[in-house]
Amino acid sequence: MPHNRIELPLTRYLDAEGRPLGPLPDWTEDGARLVGLYRAMLRTRLFDQKVIALQRTGRIGTYASSLGQEAIGTAIGTLLRDDDVLLPYYRDTASQLLRGVSMSEMLLYWGGDERGSAYAGPVARGDFPLCVPIATQALHACGVASAFKIRGEHRVALTTCGDGATSKGDFLEALNVAGAWQLPVVFVVNNNQWAISVPRRIQCGAPTLAQKAIGAGFAGEQVDGNDVIAVVERLRHAIDQARHGKGPTLLECITYRLCDHTTADDATRYRSAEEVNQAWHEEPVKRLQNFLVARGLWDETQEQALVAACQAELQQAIERYEALAAQDPLSVFEYVYASWPPALAEQREQFAERIARRTQGADHE
Repeated sequence: MPHNRIELPLTRYLDAEGRPLGPLPDWTEDGARLVGLYRAMLRTRLFDQKVIALQRTGRIGTYASSLGQEAIGTAIGTLLRDDDVLLPYYRDTASQLLRGVSMSEMLLYWGGDERGSAYAGPVARGDFPLCVPIATQALHACGVASAFKIRGEHRVALTTCGDGATSKGDFLEALNVAGAWQLPVVFVVNNNQWAISVPRRIQCGAPTLAQKAIGAGFAGEQVDGNDVIAVVERLRHAIDQARHGKGPTLLECITYRLCDHTTADDATRYRSAEEVNQAWHEEPVKRLQNFLVARGLWDETQEQALVAACQAELQQAIERYEALAAQDPLSVFEYVYASWPPALAEQREQFAERIARRTQGADHE
């Protein structure tokens, strides 16, 4: 029996070549703002490239790239206020950089060092660390938003996830409580078409992921996630709604994961080269660059200067990361329990003995 199809808006302002499809939002008259978006997106991409090179040479651990998805995080990072709270997932490099997480802190995190989540920046300290468990951050965001509502604060909790996370119970429970309590929370779904090796078309029977919000009693909509102007415009509206007591929004950003799921993955096993090549024609960085060049806001000289500045920043971050003394191995037991259960205390003691034996062995070599 055929089901009723729900028609939701899909917002797009630029085509794949960066040409306007119609009138643009008024704020796009601010050339400096547009250039700022581009600078943040390219900085994120260059960071990604360098980190993957570090992982391939064994200098950090497994890394989740955001290649092809930079517009989403850039929009988030530029729109949230300092006192809002970001609850990110593991593909939020752009938003974290804009919120003040340093490159060296990110390298620490992906290098397996917990100190990478002890953010020094005053804005970043108010945000949550990257969430690797799938969709749990959605419920955390509802808890944060509940506190804002109870206190009468005009603040917003924004949480992100991939398309695969929308099939998890945590995500659906979060939508339910957000709608029931009309919380000041925004859910941003990075629909990059692949949940590791599982394509979007077999993850969910609904025509869109955005319409999952409807059953929870609030608005859901789609946006071209490769068009940073569209993402900024619709996300701006969603954040404004939440801030002024008009409830949550689910924004499904349609994009594509141009990279492997992580550096531990090989996407060539399940994706065709033709599909990936086609997606490269839609990607967000070149699209915005074309738009800026056509408007006379960007040129090759500016491009090379930005690349050089980002590379210098990256090199300094790598040097700080690699110069930091190794973390105490026993710290893996910290910050889990308020009071230790006996079994954990015993494990810690055994681990300490192993470290001591290894240290003694190294001293005798």
